[in-house]
Amino acid sequence: MPTKPSEILSLLDRKREDFMSFDRSALQALQQYGTALIQMSQKSDRALLSALEDMQDCGARPVEPLGLFPEWIMHSNLSWQNREESLEWVRDRITGISTFSVDGSQIYPSKDFSIPVALVQIGWFENDHLEAGKYEKDITLDVMTPNDLKVGRGDLADRRVNLRRFEMECDRIVQYMEEHAGSQTCLAFFDGSLIATFSEAFDEETRMFYIRCIRSVLQASEDYRVPVVGYVDTSSARDLTEMLQRLCNLPESKTIHDAQLLNRAKNQMQWGDRTPLFLCQRPGVRDLYGSHRDRIVFTYLKTNRDSYPARIELPLWIYEEGWHDRILDWVRAEVVIGGGYPYVIETADQVAVLKNDDRQTFYRLLQDWAEKEDLTLRLSRKMISKARRR
Repeated sequence: MPTKPSEILSLLDRKREDFMSFDRSALQALQQYGTALIQMSQKSDRALLSALEDMQDCGARPVEPLGLFPEWIMHSNLSWQNREESLEWVRDRITGISTFSVDGSQIYPSKDFSIPVALVQIGWFENDHLEAGKYEKDITLDVMTPNDLKVGRGDLADRRVNLRRFEMECDRIVQYMEEHAGSQTCLAFFDGSLIATFSEAFDEETRMFYIRCIRSVLQASEDYRVPVVGYVDTSSARDLTEMLQRLCNLPESKTIHDAQLLNRAKNQMQWGDRTPLFLCQRPGVRDLYGSHRDRIVFTYLKTNRDSYPARIELPLWIYEEGWHDRILDWVRAEVVIGGGYPYVIETADQVAVLKNDDRQTFYRLLQDWAEKEDLTLRLSRKMISKARRR
């Protein structure tokens, strides 16, 4: 039955004050944190590091010289008159550079089948950025059996599918790094954060699985000297906010996040601008990262004029080698090509996605194979009805 717009609007009107109160308190907190950002950005690196010296899990610590940039915003001074000028800059920066990304998709176990089974597909895109247009798009699959799923159907089975997908994506990034070991002309994009705070919502076994996968990527990057960046388009991370709160004894405010705070800076971020690099000192899951606990840095990069800056995370070794500026230019170049989002990540997503036709093909192949192997595979009446209609 369709929703009733009039009833929704009536409920919103009745609860208007709740929204207004939240907005007022959030704005007041933002102003406090904005003032603290201005004040702290006027301090020297030495003064800031000294103030943070005895603080554990303080959100962030400066790594790159802050240079007294107002509100820690480093202007790139990148602007072009037209699309062709921007693409000329891109060609100058990224020609001959291999960029890589991988994404995944899945078909979860269905109650319409008597046997629990799932399909996981990952797809990747590697672009050498050469005039000849050389690139690679490909996929690989895994069928998850009842033994793989162990728990049959439902949320726990779906979680095992998600874990397998994540593992396959990370393994493929590591493989790319092995193939390009020692190369200084390649970059792997990790679609998401390298700091698995999301895993804290799960049980210990699941949490450790995610972290082991990410640690394998970080270790491979450092061993093979192949850079990787974690790209978070819409970040709610609060590392800089936490640092400001600790430095200035501000009231805690969970509604404020770094990207929001930087986007409101008086020293307005323009396209291509970024913050200096900071070492992530977030409490919690980082303690499970072993030797990589204090070896992930981040910056915020303005990739769209009308939205919050993206969060870019890198292994510390990239900064130690002095590669960070050119790596960030490669990220900017991918964003230009993609019209506001890295083209390499967007394309990997398109390669990996399983559409409804793929789902029906999988079910049909599964049914035919089960009949050939004399496996008892019962279909629900709903599934049989759908098959007949098609």
